Amino acid sequence: MTSAFLQIQRLRKTYDDVVAIDQVSLDVRKGEFMTFLGPSGSGKSTTLYIVAGFQEPTEGRVLLDGKPLLSVAPNKRNIGMVFQRYTLFPHLTVGQNVAFPLRVRRRPEAEIKKKVEQMLALVHLSEFRDRMPAQLSGGQQQRVAIARALAYDPPVLLMDEPLSALDKKLREEIQLELRRIHQETGVTILYVTHDQEEALRLSDRIAVFNKGCIEQCGTGEELYANPASRFVANFIGNSNFLPVRITGRAAEQASAVFPSGHAVAAASDIPLPVGGDGTLMVRPEQIRIRATEAAHRATQAAGLPVTVRDITYLGDAMHYAVTTPWEQDMSVRMPAGDHRDSGIVIGTHAWIDWDTRDVRLFAQA
Repeated sequence: MTSAFLQIQRLRKTYDDVVAIDQVSLDVRKGEFMTFLGPSGSGKSTTLYIVAGFQEPTEGRVLLDGKPLLSVAPNKRNIGMVFQRYTLFPHLTVGQNVAFPLRVRRRPEAEIKKKVEQMLALVHLSEFRDRMPAQLSGGQQQRVAIARALAYDPPVLLMDEPLSALDKKLREEIQLELRRIHQETGVTILYVTHDQEEALRLSDRIAVFNKGCIEQCGTGEELYANPASRFVANFIGNSNFLPVRITGRAAEQASAVFPSGHAVAAASDIPLPVGGDGTLMVRPEQIRIRATEAAHRATQAAGLPVTVRDITYLGDAMHYAVTTPWEQDMSVRMPAGDHRDSGIVIGTHAWIDWDTRDVRLFAQA
């Protein structure tokens, strides 16, 4: 594994009696796209602003390429920053906006001209060099802001929810542009968002923040397949959470029963006591729905009888809203083609099942 380029070590930030972040530690590799994901108030932006120098931590330190960063003045850290609002100078042209950080650093005019051309080509805006910001769309303005932030070759680029003001279609277009720009430049990026789909689309790794702490850090696939907590499971992807009573344990697997008495087994490395209550997580797309108990039993999979309340066609998939024997609503999502000739209609008494390897057990919330 490549050694850490940016090291965030035991950061803590308090405001009187309020703890904004608590013991946040993270190693970021050079050239990595690291996303801070979490709800509002979870500490992700506070951590970003400490790295930028906009806030001072109560405790902890930050190292960049092995050197302490917190003692360096914000304007000397040479770190790029892109905000939700584009913060372009309205009285300067696109080219002049991109050139601004280079002129502040007193770079030679020939170098500035060359760099502006390179940056505008990078964000596919070369023909807009002489336009004013007001003549650009929101997406184009944000691309100018990215070009300006990259113009002086910062070792790290910090981005605080830069796409949240854009509509969905434009946001997805800029996400693709960001991936391309990252791949072409190799710049190390710290990116803040509360949008899980955006985090999955952009990131090499994701740090999930909750109540001022990092709950789990990993690739999108790792977080989705092996969430360390119910919070992560609920924040990355969609999940059904079902109540169970623990009946036994063996290695990293536990056996349990639902309130209806149906048995189930699931992976769990949490020391849940036998006889105690837990929560089973199963993703909607990991569930299969079958019209008869005989069809279910032929699979030899754990499952439940359910009643189908609603069926929605989603193009590539069918969504089933079903109810358990203890009157809990669940979501099931299956390929649309699997619905044909299934015999399942609204009001059907059906069976659902899943692969034991796909579900997880957590402590009861």
